[in-house]
Amino acid sequence: MEPKEIAELIKDRYPAEVKEITEFRGQTSVVVKKDRIKEIMKYLHSTPELYFDYLKDLCGVDYANKKDNRFEVVYHLYSMRHRHMIRIKAEVDEDDCNIDSVTDIWAGANWHERECYDMYGIAFNGHPDLRRILMPEDWEGHPLRKDYPLKADLGEMEWKGYKEVIETAEKNKQYEVR
Repeated sequence: MEPKEIAELIKDRYPAEVKEITEFRGQTSVVVKKDRIKEIMKYLHSTPELYFDYLKDLCGVDYANKKDNRFEVVYHLYSMRHRHMIRIKAEVDEDDCNIDSVTDIWAGANWHERECYDMYGIAFNGHPDLRRILMPEDWEGHPLRKDYPLKADLGEMEWKGYKEVIETAEKNKQYEVR
């Protein structure tokens, strides 16, 4: 089945949830509201003619000052049986920065959702172990947000563990072989 046909099936089944269908360079994206994302994903996974059994990727996007809803969670789905693909984009508002987890549909979503949480601060409701995966537990902020400071010398905002790493590196310079 062609991606455009799949997008139309989603729109027919969830007309109030589908905000937009776009196509660019042969790839189709369906932009949906986040409220029923789990239901939409279960439909895509469980419907025999669709059978999206593989979550290729899940990532976050920050559209700071460019869209009404600042964030999107993007799902790339693939059906190994039917060899078709679709991209689903769920809009997430900055003031209500959470969305339902899909880990009970695709176990592989676990790490992807944790990374999205860690880097963007988007919480996944019902996730079995939502905690940082790339940054240390005591890290403050979310590094892939557009408003995250890029300056290296953050003063008091600097991660406390960074100072320890620098001090240890300085102390261990005596052991370097030249």
